[in-house]
Amino acid sequence: MAAPSPHDRSRKDDDEDDPVEQMISRTGCAELHYAVQECMAEHQDWRTCKSQVQTFKDCMMNFQIARKEQLMQRQPTSTQSAPS
Repeated sequence: MAAPSPHDRSRKDDDEDDPVEQMISRTGCAELHYAVQECMAEHQDWRTCKSQVQTFKDCMMNFQIARKEQLMQRQPTSTQSAPS
């Protein structure tokens, strides 16, 4: 079987395989991420987009806190004694 040509640019959407896009989609913050991208594309100055950046940052922080709590609940506590 021949390997796909590296010059074949017929892929539908590069975002489909982008691991960063996939990760952001799983956080629930994708729309906010796109708002930051759109603002940056329109204004070409991140300072103009501070509110969008802050909103996206807050969303990601909330996701990280919730994820950390979820992982902490899964770990067995080391203070519990094993049955004798």
